[in-house]
Amino acid sequence: MSERLRLAPALLIVALGVALSLHLSPSRAGSAVDPAPTRGVGGVAITVRDMDRSVAFYSTVLFFKTVSDVRTSGPEVESRLGVAGVRVRVVTMRLGAERIELVEYLGRRARPIPADAPTGGRQQIAIVVNDVDQAYLWLRRHHVAGIAPEPQPPPDSNPSAGGIRVFRFEDPDGHALAIVQFPPGKGDARWQRPSDSVFLGIDHAAIVVKNTERSLRFYRDTLGLRVVGGTENHEPEQEPLNGVPGARLRITTLRAAEGPAIELLEYLDPRDGRPYPRDTMRDDLARWRTVLVRTDAEDAAARLGAPLGVRDALTAEDPDGYEVELRAR
Repeated sequence: MSERLRLAPALLIVALGVALSLHLSPSRAGSAVDPAPTRGVGGVAITVRDMDRSVAFYSTVLFFKTVSDVRTSGPEVESRLGVAGVRVRVVTMRLGAERIELVEYLGRRARPIPADAPTGGRQQIAIVVNDVDQAYLWLRRHHVAGIAPEPQPPPDSNPSAGGIRVFRFEDPDGHALAIVQFPPGKGDARWQRPSDSVFLGIDHAAIVVKNTERSLRFYRDTLGLRVVGGTENHEPEQEPLNGVPGARLRITTLRAAEGPAIELLEYLDPRDGRPYPRDTMRDDLARWRTVLVRTDAEDAAARLGAPLGVRDALTAEDPDGYEVELRAR
């Protein structure tokens, strides 16, 4: 695959509602010692149906900047993406220090994201803003609707997240997004630096998992991410954040040495959400690929019992079927 198609170090995805354990005390779960740990969270590739529409949304509404716009095809692309005869257009976009990649499969009609129970498999991106009310009004001006009618605080059951406010919405293809404002003393220190921009960058990534301990064996024990926080959110205040009546969440936050956090969201109640669809194809809108940068891709391949892919990149599925790409650097 062309080097231009590779994801730049970055960061992706956001918590269903307000997965804020990134900012809490270290979890008792601890983290395993890994001699060749994951060096960083590298990015996310998002499948889109209409590239021009998506670029317009991310640039005009969310102030992302286009870094590159590439069309590519050929045997290496087919091998990397696992789609015969594939032609793709990849647009890399940046907000602050973080990047995402939008991927359009040319000549193919991407299947929409299934309209299943809200607790089904979803990946999300959290965008940090320095004024959530101003950002919310900007989104409304561009006819962006959210799950709740206005920005919401976290539930009282999570006192360490006090003062944080979240507004959750979707992009034109139904990918889940959120804007988050951290008050002084919360979140990464860089979010408190003076800025003329309202939209600052991407804070963390989150996925809904069926069983936290099973997912920790993959992300922590096998891939070397460190557990840095954990909490449980419940009570009525959680419902408008997630759009799920009676929602009760176990939230576990993992970090690498570089990049944003990844948060595992396990619904303790309700537990009737459908899992990530196993028949999802690479060119479906539901398919997002999380990139992790390894110090030793061969070690990762051995741990997963899989051969390396094209150019020292290994693609695997986590226990819930989410796609993860491990890349040597």
